[in-house]
Amino acid sequence: ATVKMILGSIAFAIFWVLAVFPAVPFLPIGRTAGSLLGAMLMVTFRVMSPDQAYAAIDLPILGLLFGTMVVSVYLERADMFKYIGKLLAWKSLGAKDLIFRICLISALSSALFTNDTSCVVLTEFVLKIARQHNLPPHPFLLALASSANIGSSATPIGNPQNLVIAVQSKISFGDFLLGILPAMLVGIFVNTLIIIGMYWKLLSTHKDEEHASSEVVAEEDVTFHRFSPATMSHLSPSNSLESIDACIGSPAIRGHSAHIESLRNRLNSIENEILGFDLSARNSDTSRDTTIDGACQQKEGDLTVRRIETSKGHFSSQVKSLFSGKGIGEKYKQTLWKICVYIVTIGMLVALLVGLDMSWTAITAALALIVLDFKDARPSLEKVSYSLLIFFCGMFITVDGFNKTGIPSKLWDLMEPYSQIDHVSGIAVLALVILVLSNLASNVPTVLLLGGRIAAAAAAISASKEKKAWLILAWVSTVAGNLSLLGSAANLIVCEQARRAPHLGYNLTFWRHLKFGVPSTVIVTAIGLILIRD
Repeated sequence: ATVKMILGSIAFAIFWVLAVFPAVPFLPIGRTAGSLLGAMLMVTFRVMSPDQAYAAIDLPILGLLFGTMVVSVYLERADMFKYIGKLLAWKSLGAKDLIFRICLISALSSALFTNDTSCVVLTEFVLKIARQHNLPPHPFLLALASSANIGSSATPIGNPQNLVIAVQSKISFGDFLLGILPAMLVGIFVNTLIIIGMYWKLLSTHKDEEHASSEVVAEEDVTFHRFSPATMSHLSPSNSLESIDACIGSPAIRGHSAHIESLRNRLNSIENEILGFDLSARNSDTSRDTTIDGACQQKEGDLTVRRIETSKGHFSSQVKSLFSGKGIGEKYKQTLWKICVYIVTIGMLVALLVGLDMSWTAITAALALIVLDFKDARPSLEKVSYSLLIFFCGMFITVDGFNKTGIPSKLWDLMEPYSQIDHVSGIAVLALVILVLSNLASNVPTVLLLGGRIAAAAAAISASKEKKAWLILAWVSTVAGNLSLLGSAANLIVCEQARRAPHLGYNLTFWRHLKFGVPSTVIVTAIGLILIRD
């Protein structure tokens, strides 16, 4: 109906504006509240019923995102991010080399753990790396988000729309990988060159012009991640010598000499005050002066001895605790726990590779890590970004309501005659339609809406063309996420995580992303279309 089409478009427009400009002057309620407002308007305007709104929420995606957030907490506690930091910083040749490494790591991890997972895990870490090297954050954030999207296109488990395509098309994991992998590898390389070329001068200055007054992040602080609590404190024999030296040279012991000197000065002052009352008595009675001075020195010496003995006893107890079986056992217990974390994570990856349910696999891995930790899980669960999960709930309802207006379907009906896959011009038109719809209605609804129609049109030509049509849909709908900030959930995750990062908050604006996204998306998409195999 025309009325529902208009009202649904209004609701979607309000959501779109608040998602792009979360602090818009006339309604500065933010992205999360904006998505809920759009969902509420879809139901209030009767574009969709309440039952349809609930059904529109994609629980598997929410479960996958929640599970990977929890897993990231325990991976950080197992020092995974410290190892990634060493890999990024190992023999680094500067800012451009860091951009290349971030693109490569983001792409590979996205192909194996989904793009959302990579962005959840790496966003704040990348911010801290940029701050540590006194570099502007936005080129690194763009490298992370865009490479995550491109890298996730290579496998059926890389993102939700690929999973839908793999299920509907019945393309095997190997055929899917071989069909898109060449396009993904070349796309990552080209995308990296675009970022470096666009920000060449900025990356060469080694100065953050927007945050020149920001503190440089300490190297040891790079190992901390937003989702995780503070690193567990324990003393291990591997760093025993450093700990002993630190204890010997600590202010607690060095300060005794200063304190004793201060006490000596204070006693001398008291002595002078006492003796100053009667100078003549002092000259006439030197024996009393000697007695008082001796008593003060004896009191000072006794106090010094007691303090030194106390410090020696405390230091001795620390050394005994260090080399006792308790300290060694705690080290091996912690090492065993880290190994278990890595084994569970690898098991989750294997389960995803063999095609088990993505969301339940992630949730199962998260619960396994919680049980293995054998502690109250509340501190870890409190680190999950629940506002981000709520934002996705509102977005699912709003986008589904917009699809029900029929506007995306009418657009496809107009373009379908010109989107035949057996011509270069048809492939170009098809890619353009997918790209536009993926940014207007999100990539997953676009795949659900167009997948069957595109495959049917291609199957009328040949079976190989049908397979190529599915792969083109997977490639374009995924890379289209780089066009704008709203094009991909990974972009929104990077934006929100960067904005909320403690002491490192950075607002990646819509226009800054669009400035890079348009040329990158067009060039990478075009190259990929040439390399995709039947």
